[in-house]
Amino acid sequence: MLSVFFTVTALPFNGIQNNNPVGDWKFSVTDSPDPYYSTGTLYILSSENKYSVAILFSRSNYEIIGQKVKFENNTLTFTTYIQGEQVVVTGKMTGPDKIDGKAVYSQGEVKVTLTKEPAGK
Repeated sequence: MLSVFFTVTALPFNGIQNNNPVGDWKFSVTDSPDPYYSTGTLYILSSENKYSVAILFSRSNYEIIGQKVKFENNTLTFTTYIQGEQVVVTGKMTGPDKIDGKAVYSQGEVKVTLTKEPAGK
C-alpha cells in the first residue's frame, strides 16, 4: 500500500512535467535564410524567477540577447533582433533535454530544435 501511495504522490497532479530550461542548449534552425544563423548555443539563465537568454552563433562571434523572455507551462518565448529584423522565438519543452519550436520573422517562420548540453560541458 505504501508503494502505491509513493508512486501516486510522485506523479505531477496536472499531468504536465515541469522541466527546467536553465542551461546551455545547442540549436539548429531548419531552412534558415542565412547559414550563419542556422546553428549555435542558446544560454538560458534564471535569477529571482526571471529568465534571460543569450544566443551565440556557431559560424561567427555574433552574440545577441533575448528580450521579453518568459517560461510558462513548459514553453519558452522571447523576442530578439537579427540584422535589424525582429524575430519571435517560441519553443515547447518536450522533455528535460529537448525543446521544439519555431522562429517567426517578416518572411515567415522556420523550425528551431534545441538540445540541452550536459552540465559541466
